[in-house]
Amino acid sequence: MAGNKPGPAPGIEGKLARLGMRSRAELALHLPLRYEDETAVFAPEAAPLDRPVLVEARVLKPEVAYRPRRQLVVRAEGLALRFLNFYGSQLKAFQRAADEGLLVRAYGEVRRGLFGAEMIHPRYRLVPEGEPLASALTPIYPSTAGLAQPLLRRLVLEALAGAELAETLPQSLLRRHSLQGIAESVRLLHQPPPQADAAALAQRTHPAWRRVKFDELLAQQLSMRMAYRARRGRDAPALPANGALLKRLLAKLPFRLTRAQRRAMAEILKDLAQPHPMQRLLQGDVGSGKTIVAAIACLAAVDAGLQAAVMAPTEILAEQHYRKFTGWLAPLGVRIAWLHGGLTRAQKKTALAALAGGEAQIGLGTHALFQDASVFARLALAVVDEQHRFGVRQRLALRKKAQARSAPHQLMMSATPIPRTLSMSYYADLDLSVIDELPPGRRPVSTKLVSEARRGEVLARIRDACRAGQQAYWVCPVIEESKQGDLQSAIDAHAALSADLKDLNVGLVHGRLPAADKAAVMAAFSAGRIHLLVATTVIEVGLDVPNASLMVLEHAERFGLAQLHQLRGRIGRGSLDSACILLYASPLSQAARARLKVVYENADGFEIARQDLALRGPGEVLGEAQSGTPLLRFADLDKDEPLLIAARESAEALLEADPAAAERHVERWLGARRDLLRA
Repeated sequence: MAGNKPGPAPGIEGKLARLGMRSRAELALHLPLRYEDETAVFAPEAAPLDRPVLVEARVLKPEVAYRPRRQLVVRAEGLALRFLNFYGSQLKAFQRAADEGLLVRAYGEVRRGLFGAEMIHPRYRLVPEGEPLASALTPIYPSTAGLAQPLLRRLVLEALAGAELAETLPQSLLRRHSLQGIAESVRLLHQPPPQADAAALAQRTHPAWRRVKFDELLAQQLSMRMAYRARRGRDAPALPANGALLKRLLAKLPFRLTRAQRRAMAEILKDLAQPHPMQRLLQGDVGSGKTIVAAIACLAAVDAGLQAAVMAPTEILAEQHYRKFTGWLAPLGVRIAWLHGGLTRAQKKTALAALAGGEAQIGLGTHALFQDASVFARLALAVVDEQHRFGVRQRLALRKKAQARSAPHQLMMSATPIPRTLSMSYYADLDLSVIDELPPGRRPVSTKLVSEARRGEVLARIRDACRAGQQAYWVCPVIEESKQGDLQSAIDAHAALSADLKDLNVGLVHGRLPAADKAAVMAAFSAGRIHLLVATTVIEVGLDVPNASLMVLEHAERFGLAQLHQLRGRIGRGSLDSACILLYASPLSQAARARLKVVYENADGFEIARQDLALRGPGEVLGEAQSGTPLLRFADLDKDEPLLIAARESAEALLEADPAAAERHVERWLGARRDLLRA
């Protein structure tokens, strides 16, 4: 670990690295997750029951009990401590404490049992009578296996003693936003004095937390602005905004673009005409018409004699794009290569050769597009659909497929509307186009919450709708029976529904079906030969069947908010009145009830996205688990929007006034993580 003093042992260094700490400076900025108050101690009979407290009592007798299970029970004066998992050394330590008349100080929640006050698995210390209490709140740090709090606390304080927490920001900026010094703030958070406001520290509203949050948000904003400036400094092919093919397409389209589509198209074409790489996010609710805008962008590359690539997260969505692109662009003579799992080795070789030789002008597919075997002759534009489903490194790999020295333009699309605070933070380096209206003819979908107990009524409704010539979806959250045995699997649901609805043709599609079988089922459903399609979430994006007017989401409580909204968007695509039935199993957890309530009460994807962010946090919304994107550790986008706005305003000013200070600030707070944040 970097620094003048000896660092921790090699084994400890590995554990610290798992927490993202490879230097003393990073260790000094490893701030507490919460605090425990060991400055006051309670007698067992006087201890409050509604919060963790420090209780002190004399140790009387430890013993191993075997009912209802093996456990260590420590009897103390007015207090019993229970340890369901324990070591022999703990038993011996308590036996010595009883012999020597020591006290136990136990920290945790007290409950009243049959024999008085009781604590389960408390944190404890054995002390002699008169041992002084802690003089300040005890910080509890984020940790990992094998890194106990006392050791981590000691390492942090050692790093803090040797760390240089020089001020990176100008005094004028600190005064403008009423921020206290960084060294003062960090030291207070690690070692809060006795008079510190415990509630403000716990709720992270203390001025010290405010300074740290501002610095973190500012580092994020600076990193994004630096990435934006660096991209503007690179070369990219300037693509025509009104080429011959584009003019012919717009003249032949069988529908009128909405005002929002025309606005997004103009913004994208203007960017593509510049000699530096576009990096734009096109967002719009389910069914708002993003695909035709993406096709228009691809046509600008073809008009320039160059290539475009379109990457989708699932084969179903890729196939949907292929059908639409072929319908719009093949009559213009545009050649499209489609890479998917159903190709034979010879077919795949032919498609790759067409991309490498330039015969194919648009390459379309899933992650196969960025595998080593795929090469583009003249890649000018990379389109990534449902971009949050791809990892950062996957998106970078597709961009690097350009063979020329110039970088390709990049258009990312998302049907999951992005809340304002997310777009201001994690997407701050992107230009944004929003399609905020639906094409004419889209029907509103009515949403109904129905208990599993009323399943018979749901089946009757499906039968009536299909007999009337309509079609329906039945969506399950898993393919086969899972460890959660109460979940209805798609395979079992298909068997049960086929038996219950013998007069209907019931189909089944899921992610494990071979590509050819999956395509055959989808084609049969699109053609109306299948009345009811049982599916997993593979149909979440990409399937467009105007005649499907009814959707049942089995175990709706197990889906996320974004998934519920996306799935609901698969219906209401024709002239029929449509309904989405959220079939849930009782009893509902509080979190599940909150999710279903949001979807039931809202049709606006942006409002659903905002509430999704409030319920789940940015990690899940961004697809953080697969992307590797470093999340904010201290700031809360929902609660700290004013600080985010202040950091956003300050970033550009600091970059202009003192780029060296901006660089030092980003290095302190992001370090090596900055490159992934920019991807």
